[in-house]
Amino acid sequence: MTANASPRWNDIDLILNMFNPIVLKSIDILQKMTGCCQFDSDKFFLQYCQMNKKYIHSICLLGLLLALLPLDTNSKLVGINGSYETIPLEKDVVKLAVIQTGINSLQDYDDPKVGLAENLNHMIDMGESACSQTPKPDILLYHEFPLTGYSSGSRTEKLKYTIQVPGPETEELGKLAKRCDVYLIFGSYATDPDWPKHILSINAVIGRDGELKKAFWKSRNIKRIYPDREIPTTTIEAVRDKYREKYGIDEEFPVMRTEFGNIAVSTVQADPFIFAAFAMKGVEIMLRTATLFSESDVMAMSWSNDFYSAMANITLPLGGPYSHRGGKSIITDHEGQIIAKHPSTHEEGIITAQIPIAEFRKGRTIPHYALNMVDEIFSEYEQEIPMNHLDMDPEELPETGEAMKAYFDRISRYLNK
Repeated sequence: MTANASPRWNDIDLILNMFNPIVLKSIDILQKMTGCCQFDSDKFFLQYCQMNKKYIHSICLLGLLLALLPLDTNSKLVGINGSYETIPLEKDVVKLAVIQTGINSLQDYDDPKVGLAENLNHMIDMGESACSQTPKPDILLYHEFPLTGYSSGSRTEKLKYTIQVPGPETEELGKLAKRCDVYLIFGSYATDPDWPKHILSINAVIGRDGELKKAFWKSRNIKRIYPDREIPTTTIEAVRDKYREKYGIDEEFPVMRTEFGNIAVSTVQADPFIFAAFAMKGVEIMLRTATLFSESDVMAMSWSNDFYSAMANITLPLGGPYSHRGGKSIITDHEGQIIAKHPSTHEEGIITAQIPIAEFRKGRTIPHYALNMVDEIFSEYEQEIPMNHLDMDPEELPETGEAMKAYFDRISRYLNK
């Protein structure tokens, strides 16, 4: 080929045949660096080259140089030397508001849409109330079920009482977030067309511009706490390999780097390894939505992982079997001390706290863990219930909590030695 000639198809084909590994590596590098040019195969890359003939020399030269450079394009999950990624802060002190409300289960309505509309309006009213404070909050945190409430029964029944994220509800809540200029966070039962018949426990994060920024899946469900059933929702752990293939390994413990600090959201309880993983990823403010929570769990996770945290709980009527575990939502500092707490188990309300995020971030590293000391023991441990236990034909998913328990008993590494 002469310097000014457009490359012929055969020329490009020859390049690909001769340097296929290098070209493919260069494509991979370009994709990771730019986030564009997502080719399904070298055939489509070839077609792209033909459509952009005048640029092919530059593309191939750049690709060849990139492929030969000793670049490590695989971003590390944990920062070196205790560091973690951040973006510049907008302010030195961030105000967090936790909204504690009761739940109205969609299961109690003849028409679930009526209940959903009522719950949405109540969320908006409570959010408006929080935003009327001076100074106004920067982050609004609702609990696990403000839209759907808790539902019981079979999988087929429970699927009726879910939302989609994004969907009409996140659009309406986005208007509130934009009006109030806040990050708005809430949990919900949800469904996703990519995961048919799976019931997901999602924490949605809506940005200050009113757009959905992230949907946090629940990492895993606590197990063996009920004598007769297991939680039937699908978590990352239950379909980990497919989840990783679809969304990437970084999304298993995602951290949002915001102008108000590094945040993450979780519905997990009593699971220190999950929160340690989030802390290693650089979380500074851990937002939690677990129902009927343990105060000591939140305090311990904050202290041991050196992050601020908050737990939004539901209220429960007095006199019920679990009424003593309702409400009392809290916010903790990075030393595990409670800096805000709602006094009631049954009354709705809003608690707030100021987080000195700029001062907290100065000189901070990820926590110090003794992983090297315990890794030999940890490497020999096997979970009772294997990973990917719900990676199956959707029609075969356990229909009830009781069926889930029977399934767990069948696949248990403890019961079937």
